[in-house]
Amino acid sequence: MAEGSSRLVVLGSSGAWPGAGHACSGYVLEHQGFRVVLDLGYGTAVRLLDHLGSHAGDGVDAVVISHAHADHMGDLHAFFRARHFGAPAAPAIPTYAPQQVRDQLWEVQSIDGPDDGAMDRVFTWHQLPSAAYPVGPWRLESAGLPHYVTNAGVRLVSDDLVVAYTGDTGPSPALAELGRDADLFVVECTDYTQLAEPKKEQLHLNARTAAEAARDAGAKRLLLTHFWPGVDRERTAREVAQTYDGEVLVASEGMVIAL
Repeated sequence: MAEGSSRLVVLGSSGAWPGAGHACSGYVLEHQGFRVVLDLGYGTAVRLLDHLGSHAGDGVDAVVISHAHADHMGDLHAFFRARHFGAPAAPAIPTYAPQQVRDQLWEVQSIDGPDDGAMDRVFTWHQLPSAAYPVGPWRLESAGLPHYVTNAGVRLVSDDLVVAYTGDTGPSPALAELGRDADLFVVECTDYTQLAEPKKEQLHLNARTAAEAARDAGAKRLLLTHFWPGVDRERTAREVAQTYDGEVLVASEGMVIAL
């Protein structure tokens, strides 16, 4: 990673489960030589290790997990094992997440026996949502957003760059502040409206509500992600562009966005 480069790498872009050829939510944010992982859903660990060029997951400076659903944290256990077995003497990685994330990770790990402290040797846990944390060159801000479980939308602010990420959310006035003037606003767009029998719940976004969130935030660029497997992503993007007049990007695995 070049010291001066800033970019977001998409590890996965599907919601619920990894559609064919895809993985679930996961991103790597690189800025000023510092690397933050945002979510690690199904299918993202192998892509992350490949991106790092390390079987042991070397090169991650911090981890942020928005919430405890497996399509956002299922591969956190795989990353834990890479660090636990591959780099047992390495310092713990600062990890920012709701308490439910640690609880869920323990449920998976507990089959190996009583808690021996391994999870706390691999990860140093910090609660979300919370007051702001200093995280490398960033100030990590967070806000609770409406979902089935505690979900922390996050806003990473540096001297010259703002990146915001919703995790999973329904429509909320808090989205406008989360993404306020962001250089890149990463917004879930499950887009149930395209399903043969559209769901009526309000705890995910569709093209209209994702566009409204980005518009109201005044975000400079919008990255749509967390698509329900099988939806027409380009159709969603076209519908978003009817409401939001900034640059619209459609997440895909391996995509690299210069910041």
